[in-house]
Amino acid sequence: MALAATVFTLLLFSSFVVGRSRARAAVSGSEQLKLHSLPNYHGCYVALWAGVPALLILLAWTALEPLMLRTIVLDAIPERTASMSQQELSVLFSQIQNRAEGAFGVTDADETLGRAIETYQSLKRTSHSAMIAVFLSVCVLCLLFARSKISVNFRARHAVERAFNAFLLLSSLIAILTTIGIVCSLIFESIRFFQHVSFTEFVFGAKWSPQTAMRSDQVASEGAFGAVPLFLGTILIAFIAMCVATPVGLFAAIYLAEYAGKKTRAVAKPILEILAGIPTVVYGFFAALTVAPYVKGLAEALGLAASSESALAAGLVMGVMIIPFISSLSDDVINAVPQTLRDGSYAMGATKSETIRQVIMPAALPGIVGAILLAISRAVGETMIVVMAAGLAANLTLNPLSNVTTVTVQIVTILIGDQEFDSAKTLSAFALGLMLFFVTLALNVIALRIVKKYREKYD
Repeated sequence: MALAATVFTLLLFSSFVVGRSRARAAVSGSEQLKLHSLPNYHGCYVALWAGVPALLILLAWTALEPLMLRTIVLDAIPERTASMSQQELSVLFSQIQNRAEGAFGVTDADETLGRAIETYQSLKRTSHSAMIAVFLSVCVLCLLFARSKISVNFRARHAVERAFNAFLLLSSLIAILTTIGIVCSLIFESIRFFQHVSFTEFVFGAKWSPQTAMRSDQVASEGAFGAVPLFLGTILIAFIAMCVATPVGLFAAIYLAEYAGKKTRAVAKPILEILAGIPTVVYGFFAALTVAPYVKGLAEALGLAASSESALAAGLVMGVMIIPFISSLSDDVINAVPQTLRDGSYAMGATKSETIRQVIMPAALPGIVGAILLAISRAVGETMIVVMAAGLAANLTLNPLSNVTTVTVQIVTILIGDQEFDSAKTLSAFALGLMLFFVTLALNVIALRIVKKYREKYD
């Protein structure tokens, strides 16, 4: 793969040089201003023509090659594959492929299997040779075609800009289609889940136990899928985290933007942002080994019953983790408020604190709301800290000293290991993901309304 990337890069560079040299040769050195486009645009035009068609062929070949090899190889041993199901054929082809490529996976080597392995190896070598030949031929032919079009009046810049506009459009479409695909997968799998479990039971049920019961006296013969404990646990931990992160992050941003000197800001802001770069598993260790025991000990000293794993411990550490999300973004937003607003406030006799409260904060409110919503999304989506500090028990409680779990933790727990995507247990992960999607969408709508209201006021 590295060799192919190197060869492709060299071909692009060579094509660029050929196109640029051709453009310069079309006019004398003193007449280069007669060219419609700069020589570099001509080089980019030739490089695009030499690289893009060949790359598309390479990608198509790579995608179709396994399907063709599978069909030909399995057709070569009809006496072995005639009575096999599709799943058995897939396993057999994987064995042939592993053995042919020298990997472990085949214990027998009978004559039929050996013939299939030899067929696979021969086809693989032929396919690679043909792919290289086609790739180089397309590169050379496209290069010659693009080179022949270069002339003094050729509009190479327009062609290159159209190509890059098409690339940007394609990138945007990929992002949009990816989002649509994610949403559709959640919706379709959630519909399958709600064919097993009623929507009202899922949304309003107070018991969550997705495991199939082994005895009749357990929660239910088919498990319990009431998601209220998960939603409540998610809200509780996120609320605690935001109670920590919002005031600390916002006050830190105000201090760094309005009160701190340049030297203090240059040192304090990078140190604060280091918190965002610490892996969440480290925060989880800190929460489980330090904060959770301290919270339990403090609660017992006050005469309160506390679990060794609690929502309060997870929320406190999570709040520390998301402080940089609020402080850094809010700091940038406050600094973006025009200086003229500050000067006008000072000219009216307002103090610095009054200017911050009455002028700067209202003007920066849309950006601050966006920072807070981003922090909420980060808190709702956190998993590792909750697993290590709050536990996995789906308890229906608002007591911060009890162990709870969240939606994301349950999604990870459900999808660990090999799963069959036709059971209510596995499909429940998609229903939980769909609920998170709608919650995030609602938060975004609220944020847009707030931004629109205050943007009209301060523009």
